[in-house]
Amino acid sequence: MKLLENTRLEALGSQLCVGTGEAHILGRIESYSCKMAGDDKQMFKQFCQEGEPHTLEALSPPQSSSGSSPHVGKSSEKDTSLLSDTCCRKTLFYLIATLNESFRPDYDFSTARSHEFSRERSLNWVANAVNSSLFSAVGEDFNSLGPQLWSAIDQEINLQGCDIYSYNPDLDSDPFGEDGSLWSFNYFFHNKKMKRILFFTCRSVSVFSGYGHSCLEDELLMELDEEEEAGGLAADRYPRCLSI
Repeated sequence: MKLLENTRLEALGSQLCVGTGEAHILGRIESYSCKMAGDDKQMFKQFCQEGEPHTLEALSPPQSSSGSSPHVGKSSEKDTSLLSDTCCRKTLFYLIATLNESFRPDYDFSTARSHEFSRERSLNWVANAVNSSLFSAVGEDFNSLGPQLWSAIDQEINLQGCDIYSYNPDLDSDPFGEDGSLWSFNYFFHNKKMKRILFFTCRSVSVFSGYGHSCLEDELLMELDEEEEAGGLAADRYPRCLSI
């Protein structure tokens, strides 16, 4: 998976990284090419040892079917009786590879299972869920940001041509399962024709938790140090926090 540069998405991601009175909001919108090269090909070869690329894998029911809102720790291995919908193993690999690339090197999702993902059937439901979470976190400022955000996403990935997936792991394997995590969402917009995935992830962390203060600051300072070492040319994967 290759991260595709998009300055408009980066700018919008920066605006989704804000500090409120009770929480830090950290959001990112990233576009990836599904064309495999180098390590991806080797990883895909190993991945397919458990099944052929077109073998169907069972997914968890979509969040929209239960009326749930984006949150942490939904799925469990014990929920296999509730599994519905499917995707081919090749698509599952793309989703896992996107997570690995986005959260590298802090997390490894190679052991993620299909039941931790859902296929969302309604673009409107996903958009409303995202808008509701961000409006409750950011407030009135999201009224002007929201239309720009969805316009930029549509321009990058053509929403009407996408399959939408969500990642809803159990607490033990969720990168957003630390103490102080209030909510999170992880959506993949997969356009097969364009061979591209747009990954939209966001989390809210309480300012009263240790992670909400020192850990978040350390994460941002580490990113700034890496940029300085690279002569300021490194991509801004974790936008600076702003106060509102």
